[in-house]
Amino acid sequence: MKKILAALFIALTTPIPLVTQAQVEDWPHVGGASGGGHYTTHTQINRDNLDDLEVAWIHRSGDYREGGNFKDGNNYPEEPLQTALQVTPILFNNALYYCTPFNRVFALNPETGEELWSYDPEVNLEEYAVPRCRGVSAWTSSKIEPGQACQLRIIAPVVDARVVALDALTGKPCTDFGNNGEVNLREGLGEHPNYEYLLTTPPAIAGDLAIVGSAVTDNMSTTVPGGVVRAYDLNTGDLAWFWDPIPPGTEPTLTEEGQLYQRATTNVWSIMSFDPELNLVYLPTGNTSPDYFGGLRDGSDYYSSSVVALHASTGEVAWHFQTVHHDIWDYDVPSQPTLYDVTMNGKVVKALAQTTKMGYIFLLDRETGEPLFPVEERPVPQGAVPGDYTSPTQPFPTKPPTLLDPTFNPEDVWGLTPWDKNACRERLAGLRSEGLFTPPSIGGSVHFPSAVGGQNWGGPSVDMQRKVLVVNTLHMASLVELIPRDKCEQAAIDRQNDPLQKKFASIEPSEGTPYCDLRWVGFFSPLELPCSPPPWGTIAGIDLSNGDLLWQVPLGTTRDLAPFPVWFIEGVPNTGGPMSTASGLTFIAATTDFFLRAFDTMTGEELWKERLPTGGHATPMSYQTPSGKQFVVIAAGGHYSFGTPPSDHIIAFALEKD
Repeated sequence: MKKILAALFIALTTPIPLVTQAQVEDWPHVGGASGGGHYTTHTQINRDNLDDLEVAWIHRSGDYREGGNFKDGNNYPEEPLQTALQVTPILFNNALYYCTPFNRVFALNPETGEELWSYDPEVNLEEYAVPRCRGVSAWTSSKIEPGQACQLRIIAPVVDARVVALDALTGKPCTDFGNNGEVNLREGLGEHPNYEYLLTTPPAIAGDLAIVGSAVTDNMSTTVPGGVVRAYDLNTGDLAWFWDPIPPGTEPTLTEEGQLYQRATTNVWSIMSFDPELNLVYLPTGNTSPDYFGGLRDGSDYYSSSVVALHASTGEVAWHFQTVHHDIWDYDVPSQPTLYDVTMNGKVVKALAQTTKMGYIFLLDRETGEPLFPVEERPVPQGAVPGDYTSPTQPFPTKPPTLLDPTFNPEDVWGLTPWDKNACRERLAGLRSEGLFTPPSIGGSVHFPSAVGGQNWGGPSVDMQRKVLVVNTLHMASLVELIPRDKCEQAAIDRQNDPLQKKFASIEPSEGTPYCDLRWVGFFSPLELPCSPPPWGTIAGIDLSNGDLLWQVPLGTTRDLAPFPVWFIEGVPNTGGPMSTASGLTFIAATTDFFLRAFDTMTGEELWKERLPTGGHATPMSYQTPSGKQFVVIAAGGHYSFGTPPSDHIIAFALEKD
């Protein structure tokens, strides 16, 4: 691949407006539009010229860290985990902006990749096992004259619970925002270790408000900080409103002076969406901490594992839809609610698509929260551990169909050889495995899909013209074992002495409950291969007008997951998401093999692929510069959970030109 240098960068002084999902021409939000969708209207790149795509430029920040991973050996918490580059850049005012795992912010010339400025929030990285940043937001002030300092702002999350406002032209902090350019999210939370409360995703921009969630460290204790959602005035940094996710009509339980928000409530760690016409902000909520024992929640999971619509001006709840009742599987809602309009029965419907870790997709009316297709409450396995309970039923959408079969029986066990297949079967015989929603147990339970998904934070793309939703799915089982508190110390010793456990499992304290938990990232054989059958990853297209599955194909191969000659297995673990174009293409990396691929959005046919330096576990984006050239950009930086090596590559592809 040869590197193409562009000729000229034209600096524009007129800001690109932050427009709605159907109108977006460039990429002013991490999801493309304020309602997600990962869609571009540009058509210069099409199936007839894909073979002419080449690397146009590469930017490297230097911000990555070697460390433990689940391929070469997981020594966490003895040593930090390697970094994961999960960012999707944005295009704002004809500059490209992104953040690194170290939370530095970069501005680039979108034509050449030349660095315009960088900003370092000076995070103490030693406090965070996995520092990350999935993107930044942008905002234009109506109170400052064009061309003046901080009229155009980049709003960046910082993992140590800060939000910073930067001048988009210079990268300098906007000192009129908060305290010298930043607000501190730890205020009102109560005392806690810094690593328990993080900020990893960009705020939602709703008019002149930045709406901010948080990531709370799972399975630490029953007293982790609460998941309060707050809105800040982008002109001043003042708190405009907050939403404490406790049941309606109740008051927060506060235990110390200075605490304003209840502890251990559900949080919003993923990306929010905003509909400016309805003035609603849509929150994908997590489950209440700790993940696998819910006997002490006392109703605090009322809003957990849900889509919650808030009035953006006030923070009042408009509606909420729960995807999992009393979630004890870590099946929190992982991805940005995707907003789209579709004609159904002769009527235009303002709709929302929500992907889940279970492999189910809920299609809702985003004005009311009502399902567009029937959702059934069906009986699920019962028998929680002493002190906990299970919901007798869970919601199942009738359309679209599930993208994976959640059953895992002895006849489903897979192995590369008869020996490892039999070892998997023997291990399965000692575990609870009753299909989807098998409760965690003292002896160990199979969770299929795993808490990683199904679908995860990458979310789907939507071809707004063809009304096709494209989504990648992980098909792997994991194991969870609840361990009585008096046996936790011995369990930690046993993990250290078991190479398979040390590599793929962690002991998590869940302090305040009767149990700690042994959580495996997967269900693996002694050969360190999944016991669940391939494909372990797929990509699918769904017709949004009727909920039908159009196609589903394996995604990726084992080329970089297993040694030669075991490169032939199709469908590999993946995380990240797709991006669709108006020319009928869908681009995706996400896989454990090091490729960026392009698929036909209507058929699922793989049309093109190009080698990356490591796994691109992020979501691509696309834009067109004033010169008329369309670019496709992907972050390739590896991921500790998937064993792909760490790196720092931001890679732009464009059509070769003479």
